[in-house]
Amino acid sequence: MNIEPSLPECRALVLFGATGDLAKRMLWPSLYALDCDGLLPVIFQLIGAATSQLSQQDFIAKVKESIQTSANKQLYNDVAFERFSKRIQYVPVDIKADHGLEPLRAVLAPAGDHKPEGGVIFYLSTGPQLFGPICLALREIGIVDKLSRIVVEKPIGTNTDTARITNDAIGAAFDEGQIFRIDHYLGKEAVQNLVALRFANSIFEPLWNANAIEQVQITVAETVGVDGRWPFYDSTGALRDMVQSHLLQLLCLVAMEPPASFTPSAVRNEKVKVLWSLRPITGADVVTQTVRGQYSAGFCGGKAVVGYRDETGAGANATSDTETFIAIRAEIDNWRWAGVPFYLRTGKRLQDRMSEIVIQFRPAPHNIFADIGATLAPNTLLIKLQPDEKITLTLMHKKPDVNETRLGEVGLNLSVDEIFGQTRRRIAYERMLLDVLRGNSALFVRRDEVEASWKWIDGIIDGWRTSGYQAKSYSAGSWGPTAAIALTERHGHSWHE
Repeated sequence: MNIEPSLPECRALVLFGATGDLAKRMLWPSLYALDCDGLLPVIFQLIGAATSQLSQQDFIAKVKESIQTSANKQLYNDVAFERFSKRIQYVPVDIKADHGLEPLRAVLAPAGDHKPEGGVIFYLSTGPQLFGPICLALREIGIVDKLSRIVVEKPIGTNTDTARITNDAIGAAFDEGQIFRIDHYLGKEAVQNLVALRFANSIFEPLWNANAIEQVQITVAETVGVDGRWPFYDSTGALRDMVQSHLLQLLCLVAMEPPASFTPSAVRNEKVKVLWSLRPITGADVVTQTVRGQYSAGFCGGKAVVGYRDETGAGANATSDTETFIAIRAEIDNWRWAGVPFYLRTGKRLQDRMSEIVIQFRPAPHNIFADIGATLAPNTLLIKLQPDEKITLTLMHKKPDVNETRLGEVGLNLSVDEIFGQTRRRIAYERMLLDVLRGNSALFVRRDEVEASWKWIDGIIDGWRTSGYQAKSYSAGSWGPTAAIALTERHGHSWHE
């Protein structure tokens, strides 16, 4: 694997927000799994930093519980955890206080003649409003150097202007080559397989264009509601929360030109070109090219659920127009994709939980089987990201029959579970953390990508505002507003469900 730039081995990871939900569900279990597999450096500290006044013993107990209740719980054993726990040190910090991060200096740069070698990874699993203050405080106490790396979670801003402000604040302490903006969707096995499928096989690339592909669909559907995060979600909405990050990143991997190599610069140069080529959706175009929705009461997962405005935390904001569903018909104005619609869809309280990419090829130019009543379905490439990770290529096939010729669709499956059944399915964060350790930022998001995606999103939001486009109600447990069906069908297409 080509890695750019070349960075020395790390000696420590400082996890801000070490007692938070993401750390509990994903980060500590992922770090534990990497340790079990011998993928962490031999000498490598794990420093948990948070505002809670916890003892070392109590914090270790919380980490232990997080592993035992995670997707990696089958890896847990007392001997392995005892070894892992010796890496961990908890440090209470207060970013709002003067010198509130000073306790970290004593841990990372102890007094004496021996100067620790290697870089320090600072992982900010916090709200984005703390990114700037934490970076400033780290720089002021002198524990950031050219070997350091910083990992930040989405969202990076709420529009183009705030994204630039946030990026400036991070960039004041870290060079761009040290910054890893994480999108965990890019760590999923099927997503990484998409890159291999496109660029390691000669049969697909000649067909990967407007000449052979009729439409592309990207769906990220959730059955859950806002899960107690109503105040945060109401200020964000589905477009900012999901499309600006996850869906646009998936779109870039599907649509980008072949990079010259699998180095960070080469891959990210091609991704940002896709974002620059997205046709703006502004003004009155939002009415025909987008669908906003908000779930009302209904049945989801076999039980009755309340509508968005009645969720816990809604309070006086019961008239909120924040979208919990968004569907978009996007187009990429370049030679490869001219005229091919990219349908993006995501929402909460939908019928099923699934994330998938559907590539539908153009139909055969002539049906030689029409005289015997056979119809030809277009070939499709289905890339499922969750709940199962697999790739299926659907082809037309003759059904076994001696009396007549009958055709049907047959799927050629590449299932990770079936082919590599004995291989443990990794949490996406394991791959992303390992890439940070190795200094490989190819599947992390660069500053210009963030700002280019926000510019496109801002145009849609401004169009909604100027046209007065309101969110349409849809029943929980459905596939969203009926207008989302019309979005595809007026162009002769249907959602894959």
